[in-house]
Amino acid sequence: MSELLFVNACVRGERSRTLALARRFLDAYKKSHPEVRVTERDLMEERLEPQYPEVLEQRDALWAAGRLEEPMFAPARQFAGADRIVVAAPFWDLSYPAILKIYLERISVTDLTFGYDDQGRMVGLCRAEKLLLITTRGGNFSLPETAWMESGARHLKALCAMYGIPDFQLLCAEGLDDIRNDKEALLAKAMEEAEALAPSF
Repeated sequence: MSELLFVNACVRGERSRTLALARRFLDAYKKSHPEVRVTERDLMEERLEPQYPEVLEQRDALWAAGRLEEPMFAPARQFAGADRIVVAAPFWDLSYPAILKIYLERISVTDLTFGYDDQGRMVGLCRAEKLLLITTRGGNFSLPETAWMESGARHLKALCAMYGIPDFQLLCAEGLDDIRNDKEALLAKAMEEAEALAPSF
């Protein structure tokens, strides 16, 4: 059975607009792909510890000993083995919440999610062909004059290249905190886009 890994970085939980959009996508995906197992990794429940010096010391020692089966590397093994990946994270401070950055640092493990060939070139080792970032933004950061300020989606797209995931996709509702906009209409449109995207993802 193939697996879709859902990485939930929606810090506000069920009050999160991003999570509501992600749930709509996942409900539609399950209907279209009943044969796929959907596994959720809730970063708020897990509370991975940042890579403080003592954490890095343990990680480096285990990696040097070739002990990649240790629990510390479980998130990286799971990520590398997923067939499809969905990341839900709100747009915070031009990027995403710190809890997602901690997770991304934990899964970036040489010989699990990426490696190097005999010429020293980086090679992605992840199975997934697609990664979808689902997010909501208070402002509009898709405009030519503001797109340069957006660093969350761009960072994940770059990591996909590092991990060997060829297809990065973005589902985004933005302008939700602009008082000139009808935020309910914008979110409803994004919900429709989520349902339309699910069958082909």
